[in-house]
Amino acid sequence: MSTSPSVRGGARPPRQPKPPVLLEVVATERISAHLVRLTLGGPGFADYQDKDATDKYIKLMFADPALGLTMPYDMENLRETLPPEKMPVRRTYTVRSVDHRAGTLTVDFVVHGDEGLAGPWAANARIGDPVTFGGPGGMYLPDPAADWHLLAGDESAVPAISSALEAMPSDAVGLAIIEATGPEDEVALTAPEGIEVTWLHRGGIFTPESTKLAHAVIEAPWREGDVQVFAHGEREMVKDLRRYLADVRGVDRRRMSLSAYWAYGRAEEAFQAEKSEPIGQIFPDA
Repeated sequence: MSTSPSVRGGARPPRQPKPPVLLEVVATERISAHLVRLTLGGPGFADYQDKDATDKYIKLMFADPALGLTMPYDMENLRETLPPEKMPVRRTYTVRSVDHRAGTLTVDFVVHGDEGLAGPWAANARIGDPVTFGGPGGMYLPDPAADWHLLAGDESAVPAISSALEAMPSDAVGLAIIEATGPEDEVALTAPEGIEVTWLHRGGIFTPESTKLAHAVIEAPWREGDVQVFAHGEREMVKDLRRYLADVRGVDRRRMSLSAYWAYGRAEEAFQAEKSEPIGQIFPDA
């Protein structure tokens, strides 16, 4: 039996990163009080390598305009020429939908005034603005063999939950609980009749005291059988759900997609840096 020269001793070759994609804004729409949808397209769509996942995400790259850098950014080259504090920064966002025929994809952004980087950028984006990103990544797909589904998240998880509901078979059953500031943040969802969709309203911005999501999931009626879970959003909320689902309900870890999209009181760079530390790990043995 011959052995490929690129695989020796059974070792896998290193995974090659996907080249960055360069698109432009072709449409903008405010779909709720705090959600802005951008449609991205252009010739660069030919470089986009789609992924079969309903939580697929891309990493948008933002650079200081004063540097005059040209998109798409050659990150390896820039690391050799720029100090770390001048490097483009990444922000992770879920792809809401992809239209291969039109050559476009849509991304929804949570916008709270001037807070953050990507949100204000999206709120002020104009037709023709260039956008560069890496990806997509993602792994979750609704399992049609599951007895029921449990989905939970805050505003940041609305795109992924929306895509998951649309991908479910028509006879799927379960529960989707979504937390937002108020009724003005609700968006229309397409879900199987057997999926009960509940919106929770905090009445203001997210704080550890105002969030109701974990409590609502814990208090919700529990179905018997094989459950598939998708719960994403603020980090400590997701940890609370992990403790309930794993320790109280005994859900197999392999049947749960649990991830923090952000952390209260943390800037993006600090949040990302903490992912390798105990405070940033959803599962304590990660």
